[in-house]
Amino acid sequence: MLGRQPELAKHMAETVQKWLPEKKPSAIVVLSAHWETKPVSITSSPKPGMYYDYSGFPPETYSYQYPAPGHPQLAQRIKDLFDKQGIPSQLDSKRGFDHGVFVPLMLMYPDANIPVVAVSMDASLSVERNMAIGSALEPLRDENILILGSGYTFHNMHAFFHPSDQTMKQSRLFNDWLQETLAPSQTLSSILPQLAMWEGAPGARVCHPREEHLLPLFMTAAAAGADAHARLIWSDTNDHAVSSFMFV
Repeated sequence: MLGRQPELAKHMAETVQKWLPEKKPSAIVVLSAHWETKPVSITSSPKPGMYYDYSGFPPETYSYQYPAPGHPQLAQRIKDLFDKQGIPSQLDSKRGFDHGVFVPLMLMYPDANIPVVAVSMDASLSVERNMAIGSALEPLRDENILILGSGYTFHNMHAFFHPSDQTMKQSRLFNDWLQETLAPSQTLSSILPQLAMWEGAPGARVCHPREEHLLPLFMTAAAAGADAHARLIWSDTNDHAVSSFMFV
């Protein structure tokens, strides 16, 4: 964020206190927009390192540390869940925390004392395959495990650096579609098929020339289960419109 998105940083820092249960999660599973593999990969090191998956950033961003422990047993549990659903997967003991993992967690849980396991997206970027990955994680809901989808509801790098009235308009249209589709009056059983048709939404491909930053939202929705509901917990329309959701 590097100080350029203070409202988003403030939201993430306040999310735990405002929106999550008082009981601290026993572990956190992060579905990161910054990790694509085939087959799906799961971090399994007991002490994951840092993976600075960016370049050209200020020097201090290469000294960030988030020393949360890993959770090899949970990693194996996730692999077993994938096996049960016929989803090919592999354990990865080398992968560190990319910035899709450590940036939100540095803000949400700065003490870094909760075990973290990261799960990649299927590199096909297929909505159906990646929703299936999320759906396979549903049993973790009953095990006091927080499933965090780490992406962005607007991710057009050219528009970030060269904003225009048109891209801002398109971002608001797509943000409106997301909020309407994820209406709290509907259960996710009716919402997921609509999300799978996201490319037909207004402004969809302007906001996501490539869908890797949108898929973690859909994966997390699928992980919540058919009986769950979405809740809009934050939105910002000052620039390119973005929103944050939780599923309960």
